[in-house]
Amino acid sequence: MHYEEGAYRDLGWAKIDVGRPARTGTAEAVYAAGKTPAQVVGALAALREAHPGRVAVATRCDAACEAAVRDAFGDAVLVEAGVCAVGDFPAAESGALAVVCAGTSDLPVAREAEITARANGLDARLTADVGVAGLHRLLDKLPELREAACVIVVAGMDGALPSVVAGLVSAPVIAVPTSVGYGAAFGGLAPLLTMLNSCSPGVTVVNIDNGFGAAMAAARILGVKAER
Repeated sequence: MHYEEGAYRDLGWAKIDVGRPARTGTAEAVYAAGKTPAQVVGALAALREAHPGRVAVATRCDAACEAAVRDAFGDAVLVEAGVCAVGDFPAAESGALAVVCAGTSDLPVAREAEITARANGLDARLTADVGVAGLHRLLDKLPELREAACVIVVAGMDGALPSVVAGLVSAPVIAVPTSVGYGAAFGGLAPLLTMLNSCSPGVTVVNIDNGFGAAMAAARILGVKAER
């Protein structure tokens, strides 16, 4: 069935925007938080029916949701870091995207960004545990990071890593503050403000813990188009 730009699939409880790829180049994803497992499965099935050639993604899935998606789609699903991705990942269409995270506690958000990016045709490569408390770890990876066409930097605590990376590479940098940190981090507000006040020019900042949004921004920056 052909889906026009304004098309959507009415499931009764939700209207799934299956025309989004034709309008924006990226497809709708399912935000699982607040939805029942059955609703998440139904939304993913609608996306797969509309666009069988691309991966359908649900983010922020809990254990019950992950189990339901596995039961519904079997071996066709990748489940990791609260992300359920249904379908075969496409061959990369764009230059390398580096996803960098400061500490291992930031990994769930970084993995959300990496998996979402891969589902949308980006060559995403994860570099983990290279925070500013041990800067030599980042410098060891600098040659690889300088090959990337775009860099997503995920950090909690003081949130300083995006400023450091943006001062060392020429690619666009997308900063993702995480809610990782002690009390004065205020659930990610402190690193968010640090990133918004970066002294390295050209840093773009997304919302706290929003790995998905960072990946979508990278897809637009790199000009990747979703399958129609």
